[in-house]
Amino acid sequence: MRMQIAGGTVLAWLLMACSLHAQTPASQPAQQAVGERARTERLFDALNNTQLTGDWGGARNWLADKGIEFGLSMTATYQHNTYGGLDTHNGHDIIGSVDTQLTLDFEKMGLWKGGILYLLAESSWNTDIGLDKVGTLHAVNGDAYGGDEPIQVSELWYQQTFLDEKIRVKVGKMDLMIDFDLNAYANDETSQFLNTTLVNIQNIPWPDYCQGVVVAVQPVDWTYFQGAVADAQASGRETGFNTFYHDESYTFSVFETGFTPVWSTAWGKLPGGYRFMLWYDPRPKPVFLTTENVFRNRTDDIGFAFNMDQMLFRENPGDDEDTQGLGVFFRCAYAHDDINLTEHFWSVGGQYQGLLPARDDDVLGFGFVQSIIGDRARTLDLGDRESIYELYYNIALLPWLNVTPDFQWIHQPHGTEAIRDSFVVGVRMQMTF
Repeated sequence: MRMQIAGGTVLAWLLMACSLHAQTPASQPAQQAVGERARTERLFDALNNTQLTGDWGGARNWLADKGIEFGLSMTATYQHNTYGGLDTHNGHDIIGSVDTQLTLDFEKMGLWKGGILYLLAESSWNTDIGLDKVGTLHAVNGDAYGGDEPIQVSELWYQQTFLDEKIRVKVGKMDLMIDFDLNAYANDETSQFLNTTLVNIQNIPWPDYCQGVVVAVQPVDWTYFQGAVADAQASGRETGFNTFYHDESYTFSVFETGFTPVWSTAWGKLPGGYRFMLWYDPRPKPVFLTTENVFRNRTDDIGFAFNMDQMLFRENPGDDEDTQGLGVFFRCAYAHDDINLTEHFWSVGGQYQGLLPARDDDVLGFGFVQSIIGDRARTLDLGDRESIYELYYNIALLPWLNVTPDFQWIHQPHGTEAIRDSFVVGVRMQMTF
C-alpha cells in the first residue's frame, strides 16, 4: 500500500536531513528549554531516550512547539513456519519496514486553527510467508507490504476541524483503516498482534491507500458518527488520479457510528468502545459458480460489522492515566457469500499490561479468529473455515525498543484439511529513532 513519487521521496529525505541538522534557536527561553531536555534526551543515549536519537540538542522539541513533528521508526520481524503448512524447509524470512512521518500543525505554526497536514513515506523488504510457506487465507504478518520497495509516499492528506473539534474533515491520499475499525487491543501490527486478521476485519474490501474524503461528527464525548467515500480501485503505488477521476471511477463507501463510554466501577474508570459499520462497494465482482454453471459478475457488494473493546480491570483504580490492567475485544462481520470468499468473520481476545511485577509497560496478548467460508465458495473444494490462535508478549526492553516473541497456530490453512495445521514462531523488533 504505497505510492512511488520521486518528488515525495526527495522531500521526505530532505526534511529528515534538515531536522537532524537543525540549529538551536537563539532566544534565551528556548535555550533554557534545550539545556533542560539535552540532559535527559542526549543523542543516542540508548538507556534513557524515548527515541534513540534524542531531541537533537533541543531542535526536535523546538520544532514540535512550532508545529513541525518528524518521526522515523523501523519494524523488523523474523518468522518461521516450524510445522505443517505447505513448506517448513527454508520456511523462514525476515520482514521489515521503515516509516517516515511528517506532521504540520498549522495552529501551532500561527496560521489557522484546526488544520493539520500529514505525510507518511514507507519502505519495506521481503514478503509474508503465509502464502507460500503456510498457505493461509490471510497474512501471518500484517507489516509485510509485499516485497522490496524503495521509499514511497503512502499517505498525504489534509485535516480540518471545526466547532472545537466536534467536526472533522480529512481529504487526500489515506489509509481508511486509520479512521475506521479501530480497536484499543487489536489494531497495530507493530506493537500488538502480527496476524492481519487480528489487526482489521478481513472480509471488508478495504481499498489500498486511496484518495478519499472522511467526515466525522462527535457531538458529545461518548458518541460519534463518521463516513468516507474513497477510490475503490486504488493502488497504493500510484497517485490515484487515473482511477478516481477517469473512466468508471468506482467509489467505496463506509459508515460507522460508535459509543465510547467510561464506566465508573470499583476498579476505577474503565473505558470502552462499541462500533457499528456498514460498507458498500459498487465494483463488478465475479460470482462463484452459479447453479447454472455460468460465470458472471455482480455489482453492489454490501456488508456490515461490529467491533468492540472494553477495559475490565485497572491495576491502579485511582490513576485514570495508568493503562495497566486487563482489556478484551470482539469483532464480527458479514459479507455476501456469492462474491466474497469469507462470508462470516469473527475474532475475540484480550491483553494484559503490567502482568509481571516491575514490568509495567510489557503487554501479554491472546487472540482467536475464524474466517468462515461461504457455501458458494465451498464448491471450489475448500473447507468451511480457517481458524487462527495467536499469543504474543511485547517486552519494553528500552524506551525506544520493543521486542515481541509471537506464536501463531493456524488450523485448516486456506480453509481446507488438505493443508496441515501450521505453527508459526516469530520475534518482532520495533525501534523508534
